Amino acid sequence: MLAKVLRLRLPAMSRVSSAALFLALTVVSSRAQTSVPPNEVSHFRDTSMLVPPPGAKVAIIEWEDLECPACAHAFPFVHMAIDHYHIPLVRYDFQIPGHIWSHEASIYARYLQDKVSPDLATQYRREVFASQFKIASKDDLNRFTQEFFTKAGKQLPFVIDPTGQLEKEVDADKDLGLKLGLNETPTIVVVTAKGWIQVKDVSDLYQAIDQAEAAVGSAPVAHHTTK
Repeated sequence: MLAKVLRLRLPAMSRVSSAALFLALTVVSSRAQTSVPPNEVSHFRDTSMLVPPPGAKVAIIEWEDLECPACAHAFPFVHMAIDHYHIPLVRYDFQIPGHIWSHEASIYARYLQDKVSPDLATQYRREVFASQFKIASKDDLNRFTQEFFTKAGKQLPFVIDPTGQLEKEVDADKDLGLKLGLNETPTIVVVTAKGWIQVKDVSDLYQAIDQAEAAVGSAPVAHHTTK
């Protein structure tokens, strides 16, 4: 019907108006195709790691950089989604070249996750994202982290990673991202045993999870919107 209406109206338009309308329709069409895109949206290489953890039908896999403003924007959406759907989040670190303190921040977060509490590690990441605007250097990060530990009633070790194990874990996350062919953060993928959906626009995350759950039969097709 839209095409028919356009055929009726286009002869009356100027060439400029016709070109503008064509461009607008092209943009709308592109947005519709990529909001919850097919697997080919990013040219991933080895997608063998895009599966849910054992026992889960649907999960979110995310690579994030603690110095990345887009990751800070995505963080609350992702965590609201896992709370809403009660699905696991598999999170990896991936530092963007040129970011000067995110590698150290990932090691601090990994220390909290491995040695103290996964929940406290998530809280640390949340507060780092919220404080990006005032962390301009490694010294700023160290002061922020010391204050975070003090507020949490924890002692920040003088040497955070004496054996280098935490750094190996952080580097392994990045290596996995490179194996995938990752070139941006955040990279958010909703996964099932049957397939995966990359979410480019985090406001489409609920729609992607609905689609994934319907595909594996764990839930009826629903219509959620993320505000």
